[in-house]
Amino acid sequence: MASDHLLELTDIEAGYGRAALVLRGLTVQVPPAQIVCLVGPNGAGKSTVLKVASGMLVPRSGRIIVDGADVTGQGPQQLLRAGLSHVLQGHSVFKEMTVGENVKLGAFSVRDAQHTAERLDFVKTLFPLVADRWDALAGALSGGQQKQVEFARSLMVDPKVVLLDEPSMGLDPKATAIIFEQVVRMRDAGTAVLLVEQNARRALESADVGLVLDLGRVHISGPARQLLDDPKLGELYLGGRPRTSTPEGQPS
Repeated sequence: MASDHLLELTDIEAGYGRAALVLRGLTVQVPPAQIVCLVGPNGAGKSTVLKVASGMLVPRSGRIIVDGADVTGQGPQQLLRAGLSHVLQGHSVFKEMTVGENVKLGAFSVRDAQHTAERLDFVKTLFPLVADRWDALAGALSGGQQKQVEFARSLMVDPKVVLLDEPSMGLDPKATAIIFEQVVRMRDAGTAVLLVEQNARRALESADVGLVLDLGRVHISGPARQLLDDPKLGELYLGGRPRTSTPEGQPS
């Protein structure tokens, strides 16, 4: 039976080596053409979720389902072919190569030249900066611009879900705003996104669904805007709400 979700992680338990479990019975579902955002404190297991989803870390138990197919235990190349593209934390462009060469690397596993050409046209349209700086060395771009190149490269295989790990890390507020605009553009173009982000408030403003992780489990889930408006959630996980002042000038 067809699934209503493109990606399902069900009852996942996972950890590193002989250390204690990081994920303890975690379940995450990503519907088509939506941004699902994972937020939570440091050590909650957010990046580990993406490593499990992309095959970088094999879970000790649980199931990974991609578009109705069980892919549990498969490695990164198999999961890439299944439709999961992973944009890692930090910067992963090859700085001595051009923007175009970096983007084309995303299609290394694609054997259909016409499909590759169509995807190149697609990412150039979706990310105008990529088209404008096509022949520039990737190392000459700013951090935010390099991240857009990584986004474009991740879309070359026409993935079902893009896994984004802390895309705003190290970026200034202006670059961060542009990056989240590009994440929304990916979603609007039909690609589902599973997003891990430390900048919880900014991420939830762009997301459709929010999941709050703590101690390796999903503690709270719901529409992203609803989570943003929850004052208790704000105090516990989002760094509190902006403080206002009373007429007497005392914090309320």
